[in-house]
Amino acid sequence: MRRDVFQAIADPTRRAIIALIALHAMTPNAIADHFNMTRQAISKHMKILTECELVKPDHKGREIYYQLEIDKIKEVDKWVEQYRKIWETRLSQLDDLLATIKKTEK
Repeated sequence: MRRDVFQAIADPTRRAIIALIALHAMTPNAIADHFNMTRQAISKHMKILTECELVKPDHKGREIYYQLEIDKIKEVDKWVEQYRKIWETRLSQLDDLLATIKKTEK
C-alpha cells in the first residue's frame, strides 16, 4: 500500500525522526536511541516513511542508514507555500487596517 506523504508527517514521532535524519543518515538503532519505544515500533515508523519516499534506506554492509529525501520535503513545502502566501497577504492587510485605525484615533 502506498501511503501519502501527509499521512507520514501527521505523526509527531515521524516528524521527530525526519528532524533527526535531516542533517545526516542514521541507522534504525541510532534513531531508536532517541525515543522511548521499541526498535520494532521505530521500524514501523521507518517503513511508513520509506513507503512515502520521505526517507531512503542506504545499505552499507550489514547496516541500513536512512537518509532524508529532500525532494519529497520540497513537495510538502510547495503545498504549504500556497497557504503561507494567503496568510501573509491577510496579515499584511490586517497590519494596514490597524495602522489606519491608529491614525484615525489620533
